[in-house]
Amino acid sequence: MSNPTPNGAQSLIRTLVDSGVEVCFANPGTSEMHFVAALDDVPGMRAVLGLFEGVATGAADGYARIAGKPACTLLHLGPGLGNGLANLHNARRAHTPMVNIVGDHATYHKRYDAPLESDIDAVAGTVSSWVHRSMTPDAVPTDGARAVAEAMRAPGGVATLILPADVCWLDSTPPAEPITPQPAAIVPDEVIVAAARALQSDGDSVLFLGGRTLDERGQRAAVRIAAATGAKVFGEVFPRIQRRGAGLPVVERLTYLAEFAQMQIGDATSMVLVDAPAPASFFAYPGKPSSLVPEGCAVSTLATGTDDPVAALEALADALGAPEDVALAEASRTEPPTGELTVETVAASLGALMPENAIIVDEAQTSGIFNQGATGGAPAHDWLTLTGGAIGIGVPLSLGAAIAAPDRPVINLQADGSAMYTLQGWWSQAREGANVTTVIYNNSSYAILRMELARVGAEEAGPKALSMLDLHGPDLDFVDLAQGMGVTAERAETAEQFTEALERALAHDGPNVIEAIVPPLGM
Repeated sequence: MSNPTPNGAQSLIRTLVDSGVEVCFANPGTSEMHFVAALDDVPGMRAVLGLFEGVATGAADGYARIAGKPACTLLHLGPGLGNGLANLHNARRAHTPMVNIVGDHATYHKRYDAPLESDIDAVAGTVSSWVHRSMTPDAVPTDGARAVAEAMRAPGGVATLILPADVCWLDSTPPAEPITPQPAAIVPDEVIVAAARALQSDGDSVLFLGGRTLDERGQRAAVRIAAATGAKVFGEVFPRIQRRGAGLPVVERLTYLAEFAQMQIGDATSMVLVDAPAPASFFAYPGKPSSLVPEGCAVSTLATGTDDPVAALEALADALGAPEDVALAEASRTEPPTGELTVETVAASLGALMPENAIIVDEAQTSGIFNQGATGGAPAHDWLTLTGGAIGIGVPLSLGAAIAAPDRPVINLQADGSAMYTLQGWWSQAREGANVTTVIYNNSSYAILRMELARVGAEEAGPKALSMLDLHGPDLDFVDLAQGMGVTAERAETAEQFTEALERALAHDGPNVIEAIVPPLGM
């Protein structure tokens, strides 16, 4: 540090770097200027600018899901936090470790109720597992170390540290030593025994996986358990990350549509939950049940929260004497498609061309219905999804994933309407040289809302209602939008054009956008 006595901001950044936090996704304002200045004083912290706070929070989520450790954000007061809230909600549902730094007015300035004054603590509490406000510059380093430890505490969470401006500019104490996060707990033997009994009971049983269990170890253990008990194994609808593809265990996810999810679960009489809540319908629908658990089905929990769910699955498999060898997905490729460009032919191109160890960021909505089936035998890859249902995550999540793993190709499967929420992330991808290929499904509609309009039993839609679900007039030109932010882009209108465009994009370093002109599903 150039200053022998560090200020609060300098000491905080040094503490974060020493604790393993190496990237800051930022959209700063006046209150955060001393933190911004300190980025040049402290080596080891990469700073990534987002032009909207939702880009910063979504990118920090994507980074942590791939890196397995937190990044930090830097947001400007309560309104900045509010702008980033949707993707903080998604991160909360994903149990993503994140250090969420929110600047505030100087401690002595708050009483004047300046225009940007707000209740940051209350807003942060809606999405954070831990919220703390540093009140003195000497407290900042220890508060920073604690924030990292709290973010990493099982099962992972958003740790929000609120930093008044004066605690950043005043002289502080030296950086704090890293704090070792509390380790995940080992599930007691009696819980393992109870889960084994539940899965071996009369009737059909279901092992329901979520959270941290959909990596290779967790899925392998789950498939072993299924082989020993005959249980069905399902993953949650929108997992934080699932390892899948050739040479890996096959775990089917529950579908988004409640009616189909109920068919998957069937008449199960016993369900064991592992790092997941009991399955429920995404929304309430007139005359339909909210719970997807069959009536009379006994529900128990193997592991959740602060437990180690993967270790619990492995212990359960061993207790059952489950076979070590399990069926794995065979390598297979779809044939490159020809003819009309549809969501089905886009999926076939993806299955034909997916590179080794890719990262797939899926916010395709209704347009992604064929993607899982087309890629099940593709080279092993990671699949990231919209955990909290708050759309606008795909572009920033891809940015963060690419920064966490610059040697891996990232493919963002992106619905057109959702893309518009955080399109500024393309500018950040271009600035950082992020290796992201974005496939925009341009069907010029909120197709999922058209479907939901019918499912909720709303009266027949008139022209005003339908105009709320339509993206025509004016038409969105994603090629122009991407190129205006420095991203290479092209449009595909046939299956052959799309396959050729995808080949070019995957061979090209840096961000690319392919605008796929497709009809809405079912229309």
